[in-house]
Amino acid sequence: MATTVMTTLPQFNGLRPKFSTSPAPTLAAVQPMRRKGNGALGARCDFIGSSTNLIMVTSTSLMLFAGRFGLAPSANRKATAGLKLETRDSGLQTGDPAGFTLADTLACGTVGHIIGVGVVLGLKNLGVL
Repeated sequence: MATTVMTTLPQFNGLRPKFSTSPAPTLAAVQPMRRKGNGALGARCDFIGSSTNLIMVTSTSLMLFAGRFGLAPSANRKATAGLKLETRDSGLQTGDPAGFTLADTLACGTVGHIIGVGVVLGLKNLGVL
């Protein structure tokens, strides 16, 4: 049997407490949490070919392609003041013929994800996505 506890629990609305004299709900009377709206940070489990997934895969793949084939700076190719890429020895060992290291893979993947998130959030803000 569920019993009702007659205590006043503070309710918070922002930073100011609002005291209520209504009885506190017990475990048996707790209502399930209802789902709030589909906000900007709402996670959706769409299918693999969804537009968000395609944007993220494309942006990350393009950035990895640019890093691997010398179109972006990497550990073995630094950018000069005129934005020209010049080869240098970083001291990192790699088995890749182009000299693409683990650090390059992580850095290019991170930048690709940042670009993808920017595109997704920008399109969502415009209402296209």
